[in-house]
Order: sequence, then structure tokens, then C-alpha cells
Amino acid sequence: MDDTPLAGRSVDIELGGQEVITIDLDNLDPNPDDVLDLLKDGQCTIFVWTKLAGEYWRRGYLEAAERIALSAIESFQSNDSAASLPPIYSLLANIQIAHARKAPKLILRDAQQDIMTSEKSKEDYYSVAAQYLNTGERVGAESGEGVSGTLAFLTRGIQQLATRSMDDAMRSFEGVLAVKPTNLVALLGKARILYARRNYREALRLFQDVLRYNPNCIPDPRIGIGLCLWAMDHKAKAKAAWQRSLEVNPSEWSAQLLLGLESINASKGENLTEAEKGQAFLSGTKLIEKAFHANNRSAAAANALCEFFLRKGSHGRALKLAERTIQFADTLTILTEGYLRAGRVSHASGSVAQATKFYTAAVEGQPKHVIGAIGMAQMQMLNDEMAAALHTLDTLIQPPNPQRSLEATVMLASLRAFPRPGVSSSDVAQEKARARELFDRVSKGLELEEVRTNGHASTRASRGIAEDIEMHAEIARLWQEESLDRMGKALKEALRISQASGQTDPRLINNIGVLHHLEGNLAEAQTMYENALTSATTLSSDVAEGLSTTVLYNLARVYEDEGEESLAKDAYEKLLSRHSEYVDAKIRQAQMLTNINRPNDAHDLLKQALASQNNNLNLRAFYTYFLIHSGSPKIAKEFVFTTLKDHDKHDVYSLCAAAWIIYQQSRESRETTSKAIDERKRGFQRSAEFYEKALQLDPMCAFAAQGLAIITAEDALGTMGGAYTRTPGIDEGRKRLQSAREALDVFAKVRESINDGSVYFNIGHCYYARDEFDRAIESYETASTRFYGGHNVPVLLCLCRSWYAKAVKDQSFPAMKSALKYAQAALHIHPNEKAIIYNIAMIQQKSAELLFSVNVAKRTLKDLQKVIDSATHAQKLFASLAADKSAVVPYDRDIADHRRKYGDGMLRKAEEHLANQRQFEADAQSRLEAARQKRQEEKERQEALERVRVEQLRQAMEWTREARIDSDEERERKSKKAKKPKPDVVSGDEGEPKKKRRGKLKKVASEQGDEEQAMFSEEEEVEKPAKKRITKKRVVRDDDDEDNANPRKKQFKSKEMLSDTDDEMS
Repeated sequence: MDDTPLAGRSVDIELGGQEVITIDLDNLDPNPDDVLDLLKDGQCTIFVWTKLAGEYWRRGYLEAAERIALSAIESFQSNDSAASLPPIYSLLANIQIAHARKAPKLILRDAQQDIMTSEKSKEDYYSVAAQYLNTGERVGAESGEGVSGTLAFLTRGIQQLATRSMDDAMRSFEGVLAVKPTNLVALLGKARILYARRNYREALRLFQDVLRYNPNCIPDPRIGIGLCLWAMDHKAKAKAAWQRSLEVNPSEWSAQLLLGLESINASKGENLTEAEKGQAFLSGTKLIEKAFHANNRSAAAANALCEFFLRKGSHGRALKLAERTIQFADTLTILTEGYLRAGRVSHASGSVAQATKFYTAAVEGQPKHVIGAIGMAQMQMLNDEMAAALHTLDTLIQPPNPQRSLEATVMLASLRAFPRPGVSSSDVAQEKARARELFDRVSKGLELEEVRTNGHASTRASRGIAEDIEMHAEIARLWQEESLDRMGKALKEALRISQASGQTDPRLINNIGVLHHLEGNLAEAQTMYENALTSATTLSSDVAEGLSTTVLYNLARVYEDEGEESLAKDAYEKLLSRHSEYVDAKIRQAQMLTNINRPNDAHDLLKQALASQNNNLNLRAFYTYFLIHSGSPKIAKEFVFTTLKDHDKHDVYSLCAAAWIIYQQSRESRETTSKAIDERKRGFQRSAEFYEKALQLDPMCAFAAQGLAIITAEDALGTMGGAYTRTPGIDEGRKRLQSAREALDVFAKVRESINDGSVYFNIGHCYYARDEFDRAIESYETASTRFYGGHNVPVLLCLCRSWYAKAVKDQSFPAMKSALKYAQAALHIHPNEKAIIYNIAMIQQKSAELLFSVNVAKRTLKDLQKVIDSATHAQKLFASLAADKSAVVPYDRDIADHRRKYGDGMLRKAEEHLANQRQFEADAQSRLEAARQKRQEEKERQEALERVRVEQLRQAMEWTREARIDSDEERERKSKKAKKPKPDVVSGDEGEPKKKRRGKLKKVASEQGDEEQAMFSEEEEVEKPAKKRITKKRVVRDDDDEDNANPRKKQFKSKEMLSDTDDEMS
């Protein structure tokens, strides 16, 4: 295993027993002819033949070594000495394996740059090597001598390792190691197999063993040590191992290649300056070039060098290196990299077919390779195979083995968002929903990476995706019809990136301004529009003109919404001066004229616009709207049917407008003849058909859905709540409730799509039809306050109606007052509306009737007087309404006169009700005063009793305190009389023990401290005898706590002095 030549190495060959020829092994002639003649003439042993052949091989003369080995076979077979040939066969097998190392594994028949069709492949050499091994084994078996076990196992193991038969090779090497544990070839072979199986720790140990046994071993085990350390994430140690290998073997290409790759990887570090990155990349490239020049048939070196030339734009050299990588790759990973780089070179060169072939080969080898799938999808897109591209990317990120690639996910989302021909509208909606989901997944992935890296994207690819303005703009387009909030978030992020780059895109500013406009933030919208208009001047003239026109129109709209009529007018005029046929501006001018009560001028302007652009559907839609609101429903009907007939029969707006007009005409028909009723039914049917057709064309059209819901709620396709029959059936009420319930379900869904008061208005109608007045009032209130500012008369009248119905149902006077309040609010807006006046008179009269019917206890004199005054006013209103001589009035004069007469009769009892109410309230007041006086007297009596009790308690406490003082003084006097003087000196045998006890007692007393002594009363301290005495023990009972807890318990005081007899101390 050591290539280092030893000094003075030679081989002696004896010729005829008299002459000896010495061959210097260090100076072999590359031409082996002379050596062959000597070997044949000298009839040398097999050892000499293998020695010389092996030496030629060591010198790199493979052809010469092979000639020597073949000549040996020929020579020995001619001498009938074939039994000695197994070592030669093993040598030939190893030579074939050495040839295979320089041979291509895959020969590209259509290679454009690296043509190797004339060379033999690795498989050919491996096949010949296997034949030599088998022949050697057969010859050895026939002769009975066999071949060296170690040599046979090693050769077989090397051949199996070269052909990727890992299990067989492992058994061969382990067979050798079982006999000779330090065999370097077997150790290296086993280490390589363990590395391939990702058992890096055990492989590292074996490579280190080889290095320890032979530091100069070739191949250098330091290469394997570095690879294992790199795989175990010890990058610095791996680099050190490769650097040491390069120091020991300066011409070793493996170390140069690995160090070059490490240097290029290091150049991508975020903590390096640009100069340091450039230097690292340059040094890495030089090392890879040296490695390739040392071994230009290394697939790994060719692959690394190909990337360098690809980035430089040298497509020819890059393609040659890619083809070299493909043809000499020993592993699937390198083979796939070669195909990918060949595909990228072909793609960059514009050869789509060639690139598709290479990408397809890469994906077939590794179906879940991210770059291969992306490249394949790009080729399919260039070939207009969108469905195939979707399938390729879906396969990549879907189970099994889903790949987490932000690039592929973004690409797939963009493809799904892109409209494709032949896809139905429902499928398009589903594709957009999937695209939104994929973009959400990308956003979450970027957020996770940002969290992991403390606010910085971890890779250049992630940064590129996160800062892709077009991606955020595409996300905004996807959310445009679903969520303005999400759309605004995406646009603001795109604007932030655009501003950070120093080139703010005015289109983004305009779009964000539109969002503010839609959300009602008019001041912010105006600012954004003005900024966009200023920024548009920096663009090219053709782009700037179109963008500035749009922005100017938006600015005029926001002026209009802000009430700046003059500014809006000037903006529209400026816009029309530059583009006289800008229809949208003319439409807004017509609307402004309508707002200031100039409908004729608006009509003329719309006619002018229609004369120039009669096919403009937006213009025709607005003209239809104008005609309806101008009180010309018949003309509007003719115009909208002309639109459907002559311009676009699938125009959704015209279909909905036609349905609405027909519905209103049928609903307002009041003729009761059978023919009129049939015509009315057909009108409702046609209206429903138009709405259904609109929904077929646009399933998300909420206005059509709302129209159908209205028809359902009113049972327009049935009996119209019994209006079509003179004798409504008993099931009409139940059908009405069911229809309202079905309509409510539709309105609830429409409410999610249309943010408009009409939806809540219709919901209120349904609740009213179901007699759910509280919920109807809630819906009407929402419509009135949130959308109409309390100034929509129909909504106010419906609120009045609902409160009135609630008041009648619940007999609630407050509800009736609420009904009157809303009716008066409606009258304030339309003071001459006679129907509202009639309703007010009716409510006022009904209020009086309601209070007259309730118990006197449930009403007040003030309310009663007020409703009587209102009813009196209602009488005047009914009289004037009944006497109205107008041709058409929205009420029945006879009913108005009848209500007046009814009011006269009702008000005759007003004084009686007032008198009764006054009497009731006077009685109630007197009873209240009596009860109040009684409570006051009771309170005063209780206060007097309380004062007496407090005085008695004070006296009792004073007596108790005096009695306690007397008792304490009496006990003190008794205690003094009972005391006897004690001698200071005690005699006899009792002295000693008593002294000991005294000492003990003193100690105990002293341990108790001042705290216990402080518990003595002042009186006791004053009464102590002046004579100093030796006290034996102070025992103080802690009665203070007990006294505090229960003051009525009998109190005890300890004696000041204790008798010091033995009995008392024991």
C-alpha cells in the first residue's frame, strides 16, 4: 500500500545457471520487451513475474504490467505449469479494476462536447476482472494448490466494492480481517462500506486505525477521516484533516477537491465581508481546478467545476464538464447533479428539448429532487404543458416523502393562480383557493425561519422569496375578492420592499390608496393617490400616461366622496381634456349632476357617452340605473332588454336589472282580474328565471341570490301569501313562515358577500313575516344606523311598523312611543308625505286606545294626558286627510273619516279616564304618604329605644368596672394578711438542695426574660416588700389572652411570692 520506493531495490534473474542479470526496479524501461525476454529465458518463478508486473503497475505503466501478466500465462501454460498462475490472474483482475477507475460508467451516445463512444465502460472492465478471478479460482482448484486466501479475498472484495455489492464486499473484507486484523486494504474497504451506510463513527475509527498502522498509506486515510468528521458536523476538524493530507501528499487530488468545495461553501457565510467572500470563492475555485487537472476523470471535480463555468456563462465548457460528470459518476447523487447542470446549461443556451431530456433523466433518478422537479416544471411551462407542470410540482411537495421547498411551493401557487384555458369557473375558484393556501404555507415557512434566525432569513433563497414584490402582488390579487384585509397586508408588504429598494412602484401606492378608499379612510386614500400621481412621472412616458390617468380618476372619486365637489369636478374635467372619451369620468359627472338635482343635464351627458360608446356595458349598466332612479321603469326595461338582445345576453348586471324591473312591475300590479293575476304570476316567474340565469353565469352573484330570496320570502311563485286567492287556505300562514325561514338562510349567506344595508333590510322583512318583531327591529336598526345614518325613510317606516306590531302584540305603551318616534323621524325627512301623516295619526289614536284599555295601575296621568292630546291632534289629521281633494292619495279617505269618527267616540270617555286616573293617583299618593309617615314614626321609635339601650349598657359597664376594682383591692388585702416572714438563712440538711433548686429556678426565671416580668401589674410592683429577698421561682400565668378572649371568665392573679417548702417545690 506504500508507494514510497526503497533505496537499492532490484530483482536478479539467472540465465542458464552461469549469468545473473540484475534489474533495477527504480529505473524500469517503460517498454517491457527486454524484461519479457529475460523473464522467458530465465524461466523465472511466478513471484518474479508478479513482482515486475506489480512494479510496472506502481509506476503507472498499466499496459506494460498487463503485457507481463499475459506473457506469464502464455509462458507457464507452454511449460505445463498452469497451476502456478492464480496470482497472475488475481493481478490481471486488479489491473482491470484499475482500468475501470479511469473508464466512463455511462457513455452518452449523443454527447455534444465530451464524446467517449470509442472507450470501454466500467462494466466491461469489471466483467473481464470477474472472468480473471473465476479463472484463477478454477485453475487453483484443478491443481489442488489454490491461491493465497488473503489475496483472493482482497481481490474479490475490491471487485465487489467497485460494483457496489456492499454486502458481499463486507463479507470478503471481514474474512481477511478475521485472519489478519491489521490488513490495511481490508480496513480501508470496510471503512468505505461503513461510510456509505452512514455509520460515520465506526468508519472514522477504522480510518484512524489505518492511519495509526501506516501514516504514509496510499490512499490517504486522512481523506476518509475528514469525510466522516464533516458528516458528523465537525467541519473545522475535517478541514484540518484534509489540509494535513495535502501537506503529506501535495499531488493528491482528493484533498484539493474537498478543500476547494469547503472554501466555496465558506464563501457563502453571512459573517464575511464581500472581499473575504470573493477571496474564499477564488481560492476554492483554484483548488478545484488543480484537482481536475490532476484527475480529469473525476466526476466530483468535473461537477464542481461545471458550476463555475455555468455562472461565468461559458456554456460550451460547462456542458462538456456536465457530460463528463454524467459519464463518470459513480453515485446517484453525482449522476443527478450532472443531469441537472446539463439541463441548466441547455436551458440557458435556449435548447428546450435538450434541457427537457436532461431534467427528465434527473427526475427519473431522484423523483423528489427539488431542483430537478423545478427545472422539469419550467420546461413543461415553456412547452405550454401547464397541467404537467402542476403535476410535477404537486408530486414534489405531496406525500409520500414530501419536500419542503419554498421555491417549489411559490411556483406551484403561481401556476394555480394563473388562469388556464378550458378550466370551468368553479375549478378556477378552487385553484385560487389552493393557491392562497400554498402562499399561506410559504408565509408561515418564512415566519418560522425568521423566528429561528432572530429576524433574519436563513438563506439567500428565503430572502429572495420574502422580498419578491411580484409574489406579494400576486397574493394581493388572489385575496382581492375574498378579503380586503389580507389584500391590503400583501400590498403594504410589497410597498415596503419597493421603498426599501429605493424604487417605489406607483402602482402599489395607487392600489393601497384604493384599499383605503374602500375602507372609508378617505384622507389616507387621497394622500396615497397624490403620491402615486407624483411617482408616476418617473416612469416611461407610455406607462406613466396610462397610470396617471387611472390615478387621476381615483383622486377625483375620493374628492367626490369627501364632499369636495369643485375639486372632483376639476379633476374630471382635466381627465376628459386629456382623454375626451373616458367614459367612467362622464358617468361620475352625470352622477354629480343628478345629486344637485340636474337630471336633464345628466341625461344629456349620458346620451353623448352612449353615442360614442354604445357597446360599453358599464355605461349601459349605469344608464339603466339612472333610468330606474329617474322614475322611468318602462324605458329602463326596454333599454335593458336591448342590452341583453343586441350586446351581451350573458351580462350579469343586465340580467339582474331585468329581473328587478319585472319583479317590481308584477308586485305593484293591483288588478284583481284573473287575467291580471295570471300576468302577475308570469312576471314573477320571469323575474326568477332571470335571477337563476345570472347565478348560473356567476354563482357568487349575491344580488341575484338576494333577488331569489326576496321572491321566496314573499312566496311570489306560490300564492303570494294568499293574495292570489279570495279564500286563503289554512296552510298559508305555515307556508309564509317556511318561506321566510328559507329566505333567511339565503340572506345570511348573502350578508357574508355584500356589505350593504339592503341585506339587513330584507332580513328584517323576513323576521317581521315570522312575527319575530324584536329580531326584525334589530336588523332594521343595523341597516339604519350602520349604512343609512338614520335618514333612509323606508327603513324608518319599517322600524315604525315593527314597533307598532310589537306594541299591539305586547300591549306595550313604550313600544308604541318608539313607533311614533320613527314615524315622526320619517316625516321630518319627507314632510309632505301623506302616508306618513296617516301613520302618525293612526299611532296617536292607537296610543290613546291602548292606554284607555289598560288598568289604571299600569299607566300614569302624565302619559294619559299626553296620549289624549295626541289623539286630539290625530283627529285633526284624520279630518284633513279625509277632506283631501287630491286625485290620488296613498290611503282610503273613507277609512280616514271612519278613524276620525271612531276617535270622536273614544275621546268622549277621555275625561272619565282622566278623572279615574286622578282619583287613583290621589288615593295612591295618600296611601303612600300614610305609609311614609308610618315608616317615619317607626324609625323615630326605634331610635329612641336604641338610645335607651345604649345608656343602660353604659351604666352596666361602669358598674362592672367599679366592682372589678373593689374585688382586686380586697384580694390584695387578704393576700398580705396571709403572708409570714421567712428567715434569710436556712439550716440543716435542707440548705443544699434548696440552693440547687433556687439556682435552677433562677435560671428558668431568667430564661423567661423581661417579657414575662412585664406581665405583672403596677399595683403588684408597688406592693413588693422593700426588703431584698431570694425568690425561688416566679410563676406567672398567661391569663391575658384568656381575659381578652372571654372577659366574663373569672380572673386569677398569681401570687407574688411562692412558699419554698420541699413539698411545694417537688
